[in-house]
Amino acid sequence: MVTSLGGLSSGMDTTSLINSLMQVESKPQTNLKSKVSTYTTSNTAYQTVNTKMKAVLDAAKDLTKPDSWKATKATSSSTDVVATASTGAQTGDMTFSVTKLASSHRVTAAFAGTDTAATANGTFDLTIGTGADAVTTNLPVEENTPQGVAEAINKAGLSVRASVVKTDSGPVLQLSSTKTGAANSFEVSGLTSDPQVMSAGGDAELTVGDPAAGGFKVSSSSNTFTGVMPGVTITASKLATDVTIGVNSDTESIATKMQALVDAANGALAQISLASASGGSNSSGAKSSGGPLAGDYTVRQLSSQVLSSVSQGLSGFGSFKQLGIQLTQGGKLEFKKDDFLKAYNEDPAKIQGAVANGLAKGLEKVADSATDSISGSLTQKIKSGTTAISRLNKEISDWDLKLADRRSALQRQFSAMETALGRISSQSSWLSSQTAASNSSD
Repeated sequence: MVTSLGGLSSGMDTTSLINSLMQVESKPQTNLKSKVSTYTTSNTAYQTVNTKMKAVLDAAKDLTKPDSWKATKATSSSTDVVATASTGAQTGDMTFSVTKLASSHRVTAAFAGTDTAATANGTFDLTIGTGADAVTTNLPVEENTPQGVAEAINKAGLSVRASVVKTDSGPVLQLSSTKTGAANSFEVSGLTSDPQVMSAGGDAELTVGDPAAGGFKVSSSSNTFTGVMPGVTITASKLATDVTIGVNSDTESIATKMQALVDAANGALAQISLASASGGSNSSGAKSSGGPLAGDYTVRQLSSQVLSSVSQGLSGFGSFKQLGIQLTQGGKLEFKKDDFLKAYNEDPAKIQGAVANGLAKGLEKVADSATDSISGSLTQKIKSGTTAISRLNKEISDWDLKLADRRSALQRQFSAMETALGRISSQSSWLSSQTAASNSSD
């Protein structure tokens, strides 16, 4: 295939001429590429709006869930006791003293030297637990020394860890439970040295009132207590007296969710406004281009639906201004937290119903109708754009083949022309030389 022609015979720049002709030939493909660019820009804009509306959907759904309105917050009068409340925890308070902290069981066994036989017959028993729950494991040692015993315990993967400490009087095998509480105590037998209990495993204990006069005690194998108050977890780090735990509704977290919904709606409205902005003239009189979705009915309608969901209020309740939410002159939502908290504290059930069944439900419906993965209005636009881009790219690819064939055809034509002109020039030169020779002989 000829890829370059110099126009040696014709004197023309045939390569430039072919390139100019190909620019004309490729105009339909250039138009297709321009369409792809336009569709891609629009699709990106739709996808961005879709993402913003999904944020509205998530924030709205959060406020329609009953559990979102059951948020509670636990407080403690002592820095040594931490309380946390789970969703649905009952409100109330309780006073108690931390009279015991949980401890681990620790045992030591002293030996005369590092090479001293640590077991009588190469094995020993480790019993973990107490009473009927006790479990005994027989452990063989690879090396019958204190270190061998420690390695056998650690390799067994039980809830006891061992180490050998070098002391002035010889090696000491030290064993400790990895778990606190009396139920995690252990015994070791079969060693050549009698084990000594350094500290017995014990439970943590809370004392409520006077156990001799209607009070009671609550124990736990760890320093964390559950079930003392429904839905509340109490963790003690030190002994403490007269600690009061209080559980109240977490209105702050509900207000935060309200603010999140307002922020999400404003984010969607701002993105729609940016994407659908109309073009106009700037200070110099030049025309500026609008947003990629300028004049698009789908996004403009979506913006109207979001605003209407707020402005229309709720039948039987009235304006959402009672929730601390209203529209500004700039077409945005404004949330006044203090107004919301005041209204909620006065009538929690009423405000919850107005939000869950009114404001949040309305915005959820609008957002879902736009972002639904099958029938959403934005989803349909995105799918349509994606299909169009795929079809256009296929046509562009087809044009690549057509244009390549056309360039080859032009190169062949101009090559043949140059060859023909070359022959004519050669013949002309021969005739001229023959004529000159004939005249000379005459």
